[in-house]
Amino acid sequence: ENRDIFPRLTVHQNLMLGQKSGAREPRWSFDDMYRLFPRLKERQHTEAGVLSGGEQQMLTLCRTLMGDPDLIMIDEPTEGLAPKIVELVAEYLRELKRRGIAVLLVEQKLTIALAISGRCYVMGHGSIVFEGTPADLRGNEPERDDEREDRQLAPDHRAQLVQIEPRERGHGDERDAERSERD
Repeated sequence: ENRDIFPRLTVHQNLMLGQKSGAREPRWSFDDMYRLFPRLKERQHTEAGVLSGGEQQMLTLCRTLMGDPDLIMIDEPTEGLAPKIVELVAEYLRELKRRGIAVLLVEQKLTIALAISGRCYVMGHGSIVFEGTPADLRGNEPERDDEREDRQLAPDHRAQLVQIEPRERGHGDERDAERSERD
């Protein structure tokens, strides 16, 4: 919800501040960021404080990637964004999945969340009311003729959706074995 950009720095300078130095070759480059969000390339020399809310959201998401994280936690990244920007954020999330980045996503828009998630947890009134795969969740929902593709969870239910990097067999921990026995 809080974008924490540096308003007097340019878009490019904000991205530079997100870079992580180290021995490992980073997975993400400036070109990657500008390919994900072409509007940021157009505005790369613009002070971040004058960007629209959607552009600031793009900048925040990209600056996070410049740090080359293994896990990203994102809270409702599409909230309040225009439909075109929502689709760009959805593509960003799909790219994270393609590159094997683990994501903990809290989102009420199910279409996007179910498309990228490997595991779903639905909370209602502070308790988990559903745990399973996206297919399980789809099968658990009553379908209605008037249901729209961009449906959202009721305000008292928030989906926490997780995509976890695959591990080689035999390298899990005891919790993996417990989960396997339950499933």
